[in-house]
Amino acid sequence: LFMDDNAPPHDARIVTAPLQEVGVPHMVWPAMSPDLNPIEQVWDQLNSHVCNNIPSLL
Repeated sequence: LFMDDNAPPHDARIVTAPLQEVGVPHMVWPAMSPDLNPIEQVWDQLNSHVCNNIPSLL
């Protein structure tokens, strides 16, 4: 499976032709889509938790 973000280099014939010849499935994802990447949600929650918890001084 070949996944790309629709960037021009990924859509070039020099990239797509060899993949088609050997039957590699091609899946296009929207460019810069953190909402589709689960780890980005985890980083967002972790960042929020860390930034909102300021330790008290002794």
